[in-house]
Amino acid sequence: MTEPAVTVVVAVYNTMPYLTECLNSLMGQSIGRERLEVIAVDDGSTDGSGQELDRFAALYPGTVKVIHQENSGGPAAPSNRALEIATGRFVYFIGSDDYLGEEALERMVSYADEHDSDVVIGKMVGTNGRYVHQKLYSGNHPDISLYESALPYTLANTKLFRRELVEKHGLRFPEDLPVGSDQPFTIEACVRAQRISVLSDYTCYYAVKRGDASNITYRADHLARLRCTAQIMRHTAGLIEAGPRRDAVLKRHFEWELSKLLQKDFPLLDAGTRRRVCEGLAELLDAYFTDGLRDATGVKRRVRFALARRGAVEELCRAITDEAEHGAPPFLVEGDRAFAAYPGFRDPAVGLDDREYEVLGESVAGRLATGTKLESADWEQHGTELSCVVRLRVGITGDTSSAVVALAHGAMPQSADKPGARRLPGDAARPKRVGTLTAGPAEDGGTLLTARIPLEPTRTKRGVRLYVDVAGSPYEIPVRTEGQPMPLARRWGSTDPHRVAANTNTKGRLVITTAPLREPKPSVSARLRRTLSRSKRK
Repeated sequence: MTEPAVTVVVAVYNTMPYLTECLNSLMGQSIGRERLEVIAVDDGSTDGSGQELDRFAALYPGTVKVIHQENSGGPAAPSNRALEIATGRFVYFIGSDDYLGEEALERMVSYADEHDSDVVIGKMVGTNGRYVHQKLYSGNHPDISLYESALPYTLANTKLFRRELVEKHGLRFPEDLPVGSDQPFTIEACVRAQRISVLSDYTCYYAVKRGDASNITYRADHLARLRCTAQIMRHTAGLIEAGPRRDAVLKRHFEWELSKLLQKDFPLLDAGTRRRVCEGLAELLDAYFTDGLRDATGVKRRVRFALARRGAVEELCRAITDEAEHGAPPFLVEGDRAFAAYPGFRDPAVGLDDREYEVLGESVAGRLATGTKLESADWEQHGTELSCVVRLRVGITGDTSSAVVALAHGAMPQSADKPGARRLPGDAARPKRVGTLTAGPAEDGGTLLTARIPLEPTRTKRGVRLYVDVAGSPYEIPVRTEGQPMPLARRWGSTDPHRVAANTNTKGRLVITTAPLREPKPSVSARLRRTLSRSKRK
């Protein structure tokens, strides 16, 4: 028998009925079964997965090999067992509840041969609500760097590896990691690889989230995830010397695995577990959270890390629960600096430096949009002069002298739709303050702005927007009506009467429209054009 082009390794534990679709997707690969070897290791399944593997082995005896073993507690041991007997030029790993696109293996093997790649990453998508990071798949890339791409955010072993590379460096999965055992393997393979390629023009891999969310990643507790992440980070540090390259890889672990330990379920843990989580985080932060990583981390995550590192468990729990219940705290603006006033800020008992709470170069458009609430909108008339009076609660305290509430022409760019606001270029023209603007403290934090904007008797349609500087950057925030009642349309002016109305547009934003009540009579030429147009339609 000729050497297979690729060996597919399937570690199996209780994944029926998903397993059947997985195996069918392998047997239907366009690469052909004569070029394919499938090694499936049943890790002590009790749901019929083992019998299903045997059925496929009987149907495809030259292609499917099955090994049965006692349960090992994770996918590492069965994957290693398969590697011991793999014979393909390449080896590919698939989760037994996932499946492949029909041409996946053929395309990846061909791409590896074309570019002499040691690792090929085929496009991967999630199904049934499974999240899969997509930034890496912006296009086909024959040669990418682990340190200068989104690869650190795509460390699953669901990739094509040249088996010669695997055996040369003795790459195996750590069997004492119940969660994340594929990461040390993938990281080391990418560190050792001469060339890593990305194939994005075809969806190769479909990652399935099971209906009962029983994937092992979803079942592990805080301390198990912390232990596994710590081991992965230590392994990575042993491969990559300290500096920007190591930071580029470990940044992922701070942003994902470690950050997820400090979410809304953290305050629900018992006191001992909370303390142990903070102690474990402190060790990793002391070892690997460099100044560069700290300053590149958003203020919300940075504050939580700092509180955990300091052992301020009570303040950490309040920071998490307060934000979950009431939203992010207001920004304290002091000149060109801004701080997020989370618990522990400038508290001598906690003793954290202001910089832990400072906004450092990050865009805070989304938080400004969420913290901007319309309290009311109305008209205020004095004689023939009419003003629009808008009251806003904004998530800012301290220096609000840069704030301007204005009526703006034109639509916001689509880039502002998701965060609900946008950071303006530093040289962007900003509207001047027209009318009056007063500021005072809001009852539940933040600042209450009251803007009186005089209206001109003209035909126009303009959005109400807040402009404000935070941490030296200007922001534009469209005001959302948030279900607030709008004032009735108003007529003003006697010799040249106009009408003004406040409405909510399709994106939920406040729009002020003015128009004359009496349309001017069309000119002779305009009437002639209208008559000719009507005659043509007849």
